[in-house]
Amino acid sequence: MSTNRYLARGFAVAIAAGAVVLAGGGIASAHVTANVTEPAKKGGYSKITFRVPNEDNTQGTVKLTLQFPKDTPVTAARPKPLPGWTAEVTKVTLDKPVKNNKGVEIKEAIGTITWTAQPGTRINPGEFQEFDVSAGPLPDADQLVIPAIQTYDGAKGEVKWDAPPANGSEPEHPAPVVKLAAAGAGEDAHGGAGTTADVKPATDSHNEAAAAGTDNTARWLGGIGLVVGALGLGLGIGATLRAKKVTARGGDQA
Repeated sequence: MSTNRYLARGFAVAIAAGAVVLAGGGIASAHVTANVTEPAKKGGYSKITFRVPNEDNTQGTVKLTLQFPKDTPVTAARPKPLPGWTAEVTKVTLDKPVKNNKGVEIKEAIGTITWTAQPGTRINPGEFQEFDVSAGPLPDADQLVIPAIQTYDGAKGEVKWDAPPANGSEPEHPAPVVKLAAAGAGEDAHGGAGTTADVKPATDSHNEAAAAGTDNTARWLGGIGLVVGALGLGLGIGATLRAKKVTARGGDQA
């Protein structure tokens, strides 16, 4: 009976700890993030994937707006078509014109990109969606901060993810951030050797699918590890108790 009680306690502890790990991972990632499958380089073009989890238990997400900065402008961007969503790109006039890789002066840059769900489409509670953008040339900066507005179909309304990172800590409503690396020697403004296309083609969707599943896989492995560890602890305690009982009986018989 004692062994069974220890095993039951071990399972209970493992399950509780695993739940904390999984719940903690969900809370940490429940905001709009910007991800790239390859390093995004200054002056180059990159495909940026904006991952949007639905953080409400009863309402659905029906709109996403990205607000591109004017101080680190991106002069061209093309959203990837997404079934059930309509994308709209707007431009703004720059306070200070910039030159593209051909030396042509650019006075306009991307202002916003907005995806609006068509009737019958939304990001449901417990789900997420990914929105792809091919953009560039990327600014000569260490990072590109792109605030986002997530709109729900209920009383929650708009949630603004617009706070830039500060002092290495994550704010309550962090803005999506793309880290930018220096372009390598011999690369042109498109991040490759001698490419001439205006926008770099989107990378293979299989890579994106693999990246999307990484977070969930890590969380489940962490939870399984805790369960296995707690089970081993329970078995060890049970074995120790059985050994003590055997020793005690042997002493009584002597």
